[in-house]
Amino acid sequence: MSQTRRPAPLLPPEAGRDLPLLAVCAILVFLACLAVIGAAGTWRASDAWTGQLASEITLQIIPGADGDGEAAAQEAGQLASGLPGVISVEIRSRAASEALLRPWLGRASLPDDFPLPRLVTLNVDPDDPPLAAAIETLFDDAAYRVIVDDNQLWAAALARASITVRWFAIGLALLVCGAAAAVIAFAARASLSMRRDVADALHLVGAPDRFITGLFQERFFMLGLKAGIAGALLALLAAFTLAELGGTAGAIFFLPSLLPGWGAILILPAAAFLSGLVAALSARLAITTALAARWA
Repeated sequence: MSQTRRPAPLLPPEAGRDLPLLAVCAILVFLACLAVIGAAGTWRASDAWTGQLASEITLQIIPGADGDGEAAAQEAGQLASGLPGVISVEIRSRAASEALLRPWLGRASLPDDFPLPRLVTLNVDPDDPPLAAAIETLFDDAAYRVIVDDNQLWAAALARASITVRWFAIGLALLVCGAAAAVIAFAARASLSMRRDVADALHLVGAPDRFITGLFQERFFMLGLKAGIAGALLALLAAFTLAELGGTAGAIFFLPSLLPGWGAILILPAAAFLSGLVAALSARLAITTALAARWA
């Protein structure tokens, strides 16, 4: 009885040499995915912050030496509620003001007679907010002092910082892609050097260079695909873990979670495909150049 034999591949895998290359590529994909996740999370956080800042104006009510902070805050809120563009007014308690000072002063309670500024938040129409000058004029004759914090000034600075972070993350991702392409090109040339007997035999029997190049291109595409899946999975696990464990720290240091939501799962197939594509194109360019120099 004749035994059917499966033909061996023309370019057999090199498990011993592919594993370190796979690990390096996976680490590069991991770093690139973290940069993209951070940029997307920064984008979402910036949009949320900007929207909130544009729709709020904060008043600091500083009572006089013998003034009642609670009464001053109530009076200021009632006066501000009549301004055009003010939708609603929220008068914050003394405990809320003390909570804002807690990161600097600790949990020690302040004396009851300490003239702690009270906060009044005005929820305004973002398209037609009241002018800060108009609010200040409203309290010219008041027995207490009012400081107007126009949050829209902070919104512009926050938007500029967000744009800077986005471009930095994009540049970092492109830099990592360039490093991965260089690593793959070097590995492809080394693989061709190790398999030059196969390349020479194929060339002697009339195989065109594009056929030989296709063998290496297919091999490195699969390697890049595996590295992309592994690196993207590690990046998603790291991002979700940091978001889960860092919630308390974010509340303390006023830092938002930079996780871009469940849509980040789409990074997995995108990163895997792009990793395989970069690996295939890098290998194709390196092998084509090497074969052209070899047969010249």
